[in-house]
Amino acid sequence: MNIYYQLEGRSGAPVVVLSNSLGTTLEMWQPQMAALLENFRVLRYDTHGHGRTVKNDKTTLPQLAEDVISVMDDAGVKQAHFCGISMGGLTGLWLARFAPERFLSVTVANSAAKVGEQSGWLERARSVRSEGMSAIAKSAPSRWFTDDFVKHHHAQVDSICHTLAGINAEGYASCCEALAAADLRAEIGAITLPIQFIAGVHDPVCRVADSEFMHQQIHGSHLVTLEASHLSNIEDAHGFNVALLNFIQQDD
Repeated sequence: MNIYYQLEGRSGAPVVVLSNSLGTTLEMWQPQMAALLENFRVLRYDTHGHGRTVKNDKTTLPQLAEDVISVMDDAGVKQAHFCGISMGGLTGLWLARFAPERFLSVTVANSAAKVGEQSGWLERARSVRSEGMSAIAKSAPSRWFTDDFVKHHHAQVDSICHTLAGINAEGYASCCEALAAADLRAEIGAITLPIQFIAGVHDPVCRVADSEFMHQQIHGSHLVTLEASHLSNIEDAHGFNVALLNFIQQDD
């Protein structure tokens, strides 16, 4: 077991698995922890090639999803709610489609059944391999947050961009290649698990239309929009927490 994870909360409580976005670590979920730990156990992990999880083999979306199952197995968690953002949300879609027996519900935040274009991801992978992470880190605020949030929350934005700058370039590039190849648009209509989509009105990466498409494809799914950009769990932590807790407590 070479995936770094943390399991926190009262023994016997239902579990929520949190899956981070590309270029972040499990610490990105700190704004959710206090609210979730009141009634749930929380299982967070560093994605393949990020933080304290070392990159091993070539990264693919199925591998990213199987990593979640491995973490749950290692932690002794048979079933859980799942919430992932961006790359973590796409991971959740795969799990909802191909491993539904392990999950009570799936929340997909600021994501899409196909994120971006293949050529863009492959170019980004080449760029970080040759130039490192500094340029990506410098441009991240405009992708991740609204201008107003950046203006008024310097310390929070600087902290998460500092984390991005320290991500292993090869691990990041490998995940870019996984995103380049990932496309679940033809698969998601078969999902039957309770599923919720959270979209940021100002998200330039995964737009509201991406969540609306998934919502239309999956019968009975929920869709919530927040006044936020791409990392909506940080920019509108309260709104995100309300949406997540309302959904998973209703399911319980």
